[in-house]
Amino acid sequence: MRRREEEGADLSSMGNCKSSSRALLGKAHVVPDAEWRMQDFGKTHVPDLEWRIHDFSSLLETGAKAATSATFHCSGYNWQLQVIPMHKETGSETPYVALRLMTSPERMVPGHTMHVVFELSIYNHSKGMHCGCKASYNFHFKNSYSKEHCLIPLQELLKSSAFLVDDSCVFGVDILKIDVSSPEKKAVVVQKKATTVQNLFVQKKEFVKGTYTWNVNNFLELDTDNFVRSPTFEVGEHKWYVGMYPHGDKYSTDCLSLYLCLDASDELRLDLDASDELRLDSKKVFIMTLSILDQKNGKHLTATSGLWVCNKGCGWGWPNFFGLKKLKEPSGGYVVGSSCIVKADLTIIGSSNDG
Repeated sequence: MRRREEEGADLSSMGNCKSSSRALLGKAHVVPDAEWRMQDFGKTHVPDLEWRIHDFSSLLETGAKAATSATFHCSGYNWQLQVIPMHKETGSETPYVALRLMTSPERMVPGHTMHVVFELSIYNHSKGMHCGCKASYNFHFKNSYSKEHCLIPLQELLKSSAFLVDDSCVFGVDILKIDVSSPEKKAVVVQKKATTVQNLFVQKKEFVKGTYTWNVNNFLELDTDNFVRSPTFEVGEHKWYVGMYPHGDKYSTDCLSLYLCLDASDELRLDLDASDELRLDSKKVFIMTLSILDQKNGKHLTATSGLWVCNKGCGWGWPNFFGLKKLKEPSGGYVVGSSCIVKADLTIIGSSNDG
């Protein structure tokens, strides 16, 4: 399970819905200010992941607050890189392109901390090297995403012929050191291998959209511990379903956990079609919105994700979607009698493949 924060909520990517059913070098952070200059960048190592975002202007036009890469693997852990194209630091009005690193907490034990040293970078085509910042972060069971690290003002990037070429830019992350704080005091050897290359393509128009409404008639009678799923529905040639933990999963705190999942039968179909080069090499990129409908006042509870790559065997959502106490308040209208209505809106906005 991978976790990160989107629009004020913890957004998680479930790694196995079927079974769980469920800096400148030497500086920790580039501080944005009006005196930012290109020379603030430091040279970084060759990254473990090189993420090429094509049609960067189209990414901005979607209005998505963030875009997240597909998973890459390093030293026995699963990682993802996230780009926040219009990040603003507290007290600043200047939008920056920022990056952050995320890991899957599936192998992490409550009470254990994983201290990771890494580099976040953007590729300078003129100099032929990755430039960026060195950072570190303590990941743990309920916090598997680092803080955002500003790399370059958005307007500087859009004007640059060094970092933006043919409306495309390349971001990177390199894992330098991993220390696990646990009773065993286990050290992790960072194994270097060839760079993983991924491409993200954002469509300019003709998005595929779909909506599904799930009326959970027996919400108050649902088992408190089990994962509950809706009937399947199809969007963008994939079968999906909405799933929930009515009283929260192990990553939540007194909250409803709500997810959008890729159906297992769809995964089988993808495997059977693996001989088709397009299906093998290309993954859908999507934005989703999950809502609990207010049946009395019309004040629906809604959360919208950033851009995600559709990997088979995964689901995406919020462990802490909404507090259980407020959810069940009669005046709120979210649970009427024993009925709770969940709505999923899904938009396919592009594709991703390995380079």
